[in-house]
Amino acid sequence: MRNGLIFGYVLLMILSLTLGTEVQAGMVTKSVEYQHDGAVFKGYLAYDDALRGRRPGVLVVHEWWGLNDFARKTAEQLASLGYVALAADMYGQGLVTQDPEEAGRLAGELRGNPALLQARAQAALKALAETPVVDPQRLAAIGFCFGGTTVLELAYAGAGLKGVVSFHGGLTAPRPEELKSIKAAILVLHGADDPHVTGEAIAAFQEAMRKGGLDWQMVYFGGAVHGFTNPAAGSDKAAGVAYDPRAARRSWTYMQDFFKEIFAVKERDEKGKVSSEQ
Repeated sequence: MRNGLIFGYVLLMILSLTLGTEVQAGMVTKSVEYQHDGAVFKGYLAYDDALRGRRPGVLVVHEWWGLNDFARKTAEQLASLGYVALAADMYGQGLVTQDPEEAGRLAGELRGNPALLQARAQAALKALAETPVVDPQRLAAIGFCFGGTTVLELAYAGAGLKGVVSFHGGLTAPRPEELKSIKAAILVLHGADDPHVTGEAIAAFQEAMRKGGLDWQMVYFGGAVHGFTNPAAGSDKAAGVAYDPRAARRSWTYMQDFFKEIFAVKERDEKGKVSSEQ
């Protein structure tokens, strides 16, 4: 009996390594490849295998650096809450950079081509929706900085989302022809002192939301600048980009409450995990 248990454990470990999958106390994380227009993208999937049934899926879109550890950790945090999270790869082949100039170029190429930006995000969302443990009728997307812009554009494209959350993202306004296509509720979590988003951009965004009669909310965090959720942003607010633990904590709470509403989550366990049987 003991030898059989040991053999089973060894076999599980071999399979996990072979498939590129990590299993830790019910938490499953693995690389997921998907394609768009002939290019290969490498996302990062995280979910709690201890939960039964299909559950809401959340797409996570990275900052302009690419699919780095911050995006992966965010996906794992969402998985610990009971969601299935896929951190998207917007650049292809899992490309990541630490060079601001290269990051600006990569993000700029997509921001300058909204149709391509939307299409790549749609491809990632499709990969998430097709994950067997995901309820494809309950999908959302969150993004940080460049990723915040991306999830707004995903909503503007008419994606089948219950909602999107932009954390300190660049604010683009939907084009007039897109207003009738937007299905998602929109939550914008914004640093009140963010120098990277102009007052004109904010006004244009809000005016478009009103004109479209959309379900939207914008929350300002006093004293917070750009990048306030990421500890790697440092603490120098004078630089215009800095981590703000209070704003990070409060914005995460706003997101959770938003998800509870849009996913019609009625019950959570003692750890706040989403009920997967609805």
